[in-house]
Amino acid sequence: MRIFISTGEVSGDLQGALLIEALFRQAILKNIDLEVVALGGDRMEKAGAKLIAHTTSIGSVGLFESVPFIIPTLQVQQKAKQYLKENTPDLLILIDYLGPNIAIGSYVRKVLPKLPIIYYIAPQAWVWSLDEKTTQQIVKITDKLLAIFPEEAKFYQQKGADVTYVGHPLLDRMKTAPNRQESRLKLGLSDQDQVITLLPASRQQEIKYLLPVMGKSAQKIQAKLPNVKFLLPISLKSYQAQIKEVIKPYNLNIQLLDSQPLEAISASDLAITKSGTVNLEIALLNVPQVVLYKVHPVTYWIACHILKFSIPFMSPVNLVSMTSIVPELLQEKATAENITKESLDLLLNEEIRSKTLVNYQIMRQNLGQENVCDRTALEIFNYV
Repeated sequence: MRIFISTGEVSGDLQGALLIEALFRQAILKNIDLEVVALGGDRMEKAGAKLIAHTTSIGSVGLFESVPFIIPTLQVQQKAKQYLKENTPDLLILIDYLGPNIAIGSYVRKVLPKLPIIYYIAPQAWVWSLDEKTTQQIVKITDKLLAIFPEEAKFYQQKGADVTYVGHPLLDRMKTAPNRQESRLKLGLSDQDQVITLLPASRQQEIKYLLPVMGKSAQKIQAKLPNVKFLLPISLKSYQAQIKEVIKPYNLNIQLLDSQPLEAISASDLAITKSGTVNLEIALLNVPQVVLYKVHPVTYWIACHILKFSIPFMSPVNLVSMTSIVPELLQEKATAENITKESLDLLLNEEIRSKTLVNYQIMRQNLGQENVCDRTALEIFNYV
């Protein structure tokens, strides 16, 4: 059996890798000779996929921000379409990656109408208030939708999709995550050290818009807590030089790490982070966090005033139960002063910190049961 998986960006590569590992495990049990071909990244390749294009660094959020990626994205789409036509697989699995995956899925529907399409981790139309046309495109190209959030399952069922709720795959990843003591020992930190992890970027634009204000916030926190130590895991090696340049003026007591995000998170007392999948990893490791996000000011203005962009929450932690568990600072609210205040509250106010940790446990119960990836792999094989 040959399966083609299409995804992009760092988070898609992670989710794709977890799924590929489970697919190979279940293929062995079912005596299936499995081949996985993919658009993705290093994690997916390591898990056993044959990559026809790397997509981890081709991605952005926003109008102006996406311009540099238009041509590379179109080239990847064309490569995928050509491969699918010449080497038709038994199944196409789409993971998130809204624009490119709708384009690839629409092409397959037209040219290879008998090829089954499974959407695993569908775009968050239920959060971002996507227009009805985009939502219907997702439903139209999808034979089976495997949802990781309860609200996602409910939304797409109401829109007419064939949906199965499988739970969130990060539950599986966290089973092998290091604990605080292991991570501190590995990173050369003592039990008494006060540690904050900065998680600014899985996309190029985030270094530009988020890292400077994180650096300024860290500088303010360091002025109040002189012994604090900062960790910053670098998601892609290509970002390393730029990150070093941006944080240099702030004179932080900081350790840059070659990836190792789970070690950096589990070793910390607090995370200051971009919005994204990493927020759930932080919550599942019981580390309080401040979530922020910024895009180009004109992009944000157009989104709010012309596209009528509106979301209840932006962090997956808050989206799971649709309640405010972690502080979110979006666009103009993501200032050094606000980040510093929220950070110090979570570090020093025991009542606020304890409430966050209790709410994490409630959120955890809404993510489903463990063994999500193997359950998903079985759903996929059974469907085919």
